[in-house]
Amino acid sequence: MAAKLSLIKGALVAAAMVTATGSTWAAGCGNNAAGFESWKKAFAAEARANGIKPKAISALMGTQYSAATIRADRSQKSFKLSLEQFMQKRGAAGIVSRGKQLKKANAALFASIEKKYGVPPGPLLAIWGMETGFGGFTGNQNTLSAVATLAYDCRRPEFFTEQLYAALKLVDRGWLSPSAKGAMHGEVGQTQFLPKNIILYGTGGNLNNKDVALASTANFLKGHGWQRGAGYQPGQPNFAAIQGWNAASVYQRAIAIIGKQIDGD
Repeated sequence: MAAKLSLIKGALVAAAMVTATGSTWAAGCGNNAAGFESWKKAFAAEARANGIKPKAISALMGTQYSAATIRADRSQKSFKLSLEQFMQKRGAAGIVSRGKQLKKANAALFASIEKKYGVPPGPLLAIWGMETGFGGFTGNQNTLSAVATLAYDCRRPEFFTEQLYAALKLVDRGWLSPSAKGAMHGEVGQTQFLPKNIILYGTGGNLNNKDVALASTANFLKGHGWQRGAGYQPGQPNFAAIQGWNAASVYQRAIAIIGKQIDGD
């Protein structure tokens, strides 16, 4: 596993260098499906030249432009709500209630995770509940098509080009099926990992398995500076790690509040 991870990380560094120096497909981005097939061919040629193998190239060529992904990307209105409105819309009270139950039912798992990564159950359960309703719905969008669409789209091509390279490497290694489904932006698993984060912080195994997903989430937080035993509310040392999970301020504050309520008295 360590050797595989090293190889993939090396490939991602090379991909990032290609992105940073300018790429032929960046100039060909588009805001509708019209240029997607041409862009895809250009991307495939460049990806092949940068070490992406035939299996992943074939998977890329099988992707389709996802209008649903673009609609979702342009319609993230809940992040503009007030904190109170956001928590009500996302069902914070229900996440706290169910989170406390799951904390008790999986006490050994959470104790093991905290021992290894230093992250207590609260924020992990808050993320798990917020992202997929504790695994109730992990998404039905083809992951590779979603990420390819966003790499082609003109709004954030650099960010999603890196995600697409990561997804293709995951396909190459057999860690991601070309038919895998997840959320609208290409996130997969019970806590919704983007492809690059699977490579950087995934602990191995299927992220649709709660044990793997929660351990990987704890590893993500640790990788973003989580300090064992420190607080994670705004202004406290570990809040920065929660900020690394999602860029929306209202989401970050909700996770901190819900997590604290689950960790309880």
